[in-house]
Amino acid sequence: MLDAHQHFWRPERGDYGWLTPETGVLYRDFLPADLRPLMQAASITRSIVVQAAETEAETDFLLALAAETDFVAGVVGWLDMTAEDFPARLAYYRAQPKWVGLRPMLQEHPPEKTLDPRFRAALREVARQDVPFDILTFPRHLPAMLTVLAEVPDLCGIVDHISKPEMTKPTLGDWAGHMTALAAHPRLMCKISGMVTEAGADWSADRIRPFLRHAAKAFGPERLVFGTDWPVCTLAARHGEVMDLARTLLAELYDAADLEKIFETNGARFYRLGA
Repeated sequence: MLDAHQHFWRPERGDYGWLTPETGVLYRDFLPADLRPLMQAASITRSIVVQAAETEAETDFLLALAAETDFVAGVVGWLDMTAEDFPARLAYYRAQPKWVGLRPMLQEHPPEKTLDPRFRAALREVARQDVPFDILTFPRHLPAMLTVLAEVPDLCGIVDHISKPEMTKPTLGDWAGHMTALAAHPRLMCKISGMVTEAGADWSADRIRPFLRHAAKAFGPERLVFGTDWPVCTLAARHGEVMDLARTLLAELYDAADLEKIFETNGARFYRLGA
């Protein structure tokens, strides 16, 4: 089984920005030795580690960890997509062992950043080179993202955390229509991840179910990918609870063959992993 979305960090590195003592249980080191026993208990054999800071130093940190960690199959790194030297930096990281994709932290910026001509040019280059691209957004970013995607219909992209809908509200809201529009792009996929932290401290399977089902209906079993979002998920649930929730809700919709795609083969295909 593949966990297609997890993080490592060391706060003393000092470039996370969002990671402060006020983040509580997250404000400590989370490293491979912490994750290994959780993966073993869940029968997960490999993972994709995703950047959590907007620096190349973060990408280098993760690549160094990946080089010495057998279960890390790939690193999704960060690059400044508005920098003049973006094509050169992209070429550099594409050549690094275990580097498998790119993620700008769009959720940390106004939606208008997506419309910046420099970002749009960089995204066209990402699409031209067929680089896997993680889309980290809140629902408010999706209209601008859809505008830009019209220019790059061949983008190989994946929506992180089903775009973080506000699950504490009684309806799906505008998020639902935007997700359907995203799914109309045939090379976009969607990560079934990050749900417990968006559903509130008193989250429940019943609260999450309508959102997961809408994403599942929009993208279908060929384009869904599972990720734990560990350790961010520990704000709301234990690693094992996240696994149990995903298995339960997805098994209501899919048979064993489709579940294998969601929990293993779709993510491996998206990030171009070997067997």
